[in-house]
Amino acid sequence: MTTTWDPTAPGVLRLPSGRLVRGRGLRRPLPPGLQPTFALYLLGRQPAPVAWEHRWLRWPDFRLPSDRAAAAHALREAWARAADERVEIACGGGKGRTGTALACLAVIDGVPNGQAVAYVRQHYAAGAVETPWQRRFVARFR
Repeated sequence: MTTTWDPTAPGVLRLPSGRLVRGRGLRRPLPPGLQPTFALYLLGRQPAPVAWEHRWLRWPDFRLPSDRAAAAHALREAWARAADERVEIACGGGKGRTGTALACLAVIDGVPNGQAVAYVRQHYAAGAVETPWQRRFVARFR
């Protein structure tokens, strides 16, 4: 078992189950401290190499994932791994795509679809989930 995130660290979201997931913007420096053991990167193009295991979802800025079935599968994997690993979800700025993915993790964790965006905005970042279609994606996520 791996040590999980410090729940008070910047960008760390505690889901109702107690799972901890770190959201961040890749345009900012890597925070000091522990590194992720698994990351899900939500970008329009392949990310730079990192020293930890990661998955890349093609997800252009201000848009939705190019392959929604692959996104749902990757998000479920991230949620499952967050039970005992340091999982990071990240996009360029850390708000829109990252917030959308975190809201979907909240849905997987039991938060009703209609409340997931508000949950992430309250517990992660007030500006999370930036566009109407991102909010709709969360509302319809299964």
